[in-house]
Amino acid sequence: MDILIMLVCGVITIGLLVFIHEGGHFLAARAFGVRVTEFMLGLPGPSVGFTRGETRFGVTAVPLGGYAKVCGMEAGPLQPHLQEVLASLYRRGTANMEDVARDCGISTDATYEALEELVEWGSVIAPQKSDQFNTYRAPRVAPTKRQMKRAAKAGKGELPSYELGEARPVDDPRALYESEYRQQYRSLPFWKRSVILLAGIAVNLLFAMLVFVLVFSVIGFQVAHPDTGEIVTIHASVLQALQAGFSYIGMVVQAVIGLFNPATAAQTVSDSTSIVGIAVMSKDYFQAGLIEALEFMAMISVSLGIMNLLPIPPLDGGRFVVELFQKGTRKTVSQKAMNYMSMAGMALFLGFFVIMLNQDIQRFVFGNWG
Repeated sequence: MDILIMLVCGVITIGLLVFIHEGGHFLAARAFGVRVTEFMLGLPGPSVGFTRGETRFGVTAVPLGGYAKVCGMEAGPLQPHLQEVLASLYRRGTANMEDVARDCGISTDATYEALEELVEWGSVIAPQKSDQFNTYRAPRVAPTKRQMKRAAKAGKGELPSYELGEARPVDDPRALYESEYRQQYRSLPFWKRSVILLAGIAVNLLFAMLVFVLVFSVIGFQVAHPDTGEIVTIHASVLQALQAGFSYIGMVVQAVIGLFNPATAAQTVSDSTSIVGIAVMSKDYFQAGLIEALEFMAMISVSLGIMNLLPIPPLDGGRFVVELFQKGTRKTVSQKAMNYMSMAGMALFLGFFVIMLNQDIQRFVFGNWG
């Protein structure tokens, strides 16, 4: 039973905080008009949920963490035949890759690359497992009530709606392409892309600061009176609570910087914990009470946010460094280079994970870690 409670507490803690983090990316992207096709609680995989607008919300089979699929974040230059491929598929509604290639007069390889990029854009639906061939479909279009009201006020009449894979008229291929491109992350200026990348980190830190204010100012904390020993509740000012929050953030930043100092790296890793340690500690803090659980989630939220600032792809900080490089050099980082950097980053974090997992097993299973 203790193991089950530990797992539940760990899933709640990690799932909620990663969900908050991805929620920051989602809200920033939607604020700038960027399409987000999925917003899920859990790791990528089979899911249940509902679709609102162009976004599917739900829970995956492994409800640990979460992700927001922001469209147009693929690296490298644009495929050269996107406009004509998009127009061909929309006119057909449902088409095999070979049909689109014949329409556009290009090779099947070039058609495949263009279709797959449009899938990443959310402009085209990828082949299903039941498809015998590489069959692509135009997405379902169902205007929301708000969109219909806005169209009515603007005198545009009723907005068209289409089912999945239904053919639709394309009078102006360029206008269609530009409309889809404007809804992509890569179409935005540097500062808007930066906001989307850093929004998850900002929301994690904001959540932690709100918890500090709630716990120290609104709920209050108990201390023993120095003279009588009586337990009294003290309510700090909002400013004092914020100062405590910023002080803790500074401590975490200093600890993370220690990873890059050969003299302190080993100690910093030793003082860190893996997902196993977080699950074990979550159980202890949850059983201690609501205030303790909130404080613990605030601390983990800060750690999650600061760790994501590390300049290592595929973390947000790593992607932000890539954006800075592209802005400063006016060169585009290729998808191949991004893949190599992401694999190197994942290998590095896998190494840290193995070390910290061993530490947690020694601490919490065998109890012989100093």
